[in-house]
Amino acid sequence: MTAVALDAQFQALGSIERVTRRELILDRLREAVTGGELPAGTHLAETELSASLGVSRGTLREALRHLEEEGLLTKDARGRLSVRVVTLEEVRDIFDVRFALESLAAEVVCAREDLPAVVRELEGALARLEASEQGTIPEQVEADLAFHEAICAASGNETLVSSWRRVSGLARAVITAAGHDTAVVNMSAARHQPIVEAIASGDGERARTVLREHTTTARDLITARLEASAGA
Repeated sequence: MTAVALDAQFQALGSIERVTRRELILDRLREAVTGGELPAGTHLAETELSASLGVSRGTLREALRHLEEEGLLTKDARGRLSVRVVTLEEVRDIFDVRFALESLAAEVVCAREDLPAVVRELEGALARLEASEQGTIPEQVEADLAFHEAICAASGNETLVSSWRRVSGLARAVITAAGHDTAVVNMSAARHQPIVEAIASGDGERARTVLREHTTTARDLITARLEASAGA
């Protein structure tokens, strides 16, 4: 192999390493926000944060920009980034949007000819959600979102899935906005089991009704806790 070819090969390996490092930083920051290590309202100073993580400010800035696009971070008038403080209006809005997308997906899934195969996939996602209850809050959040995304993905509607993914960052912020105890209750596998059963029945209206109850209960728990915290 020539020196030029070797050089090109090594450059490619270096590129892969940089991408991997950037993704690792992004995942670590997302986990810190989700798990409460970086609480809502925390100002993220690039200099201190890059030193703490041992990465360049350029790499950190890319990760922060991605988290801002996801909705986990917000920027003030001076351009300073902070961990998003979720408002009651945002909680209601995100649950309305998620219900619209997921209920449509569930109705489509109920009409699929291969419904039993889809139900087995959802049961697998439910089992992973149940297993995550022994782990950390970030792990539970990932499993919870993966379950709901699986419903959307099973619809086969790529536009619907893309729309759901665009709001998943804010959904992540909303899930943990009201604290650990509320998040654990909302993400329990037991609360998600009726969704799988409703979809398995093949009754789209039933699936829609169960999803409405699921999202309304979760929304009300979060808003009640946020209102109580605001009045404390």
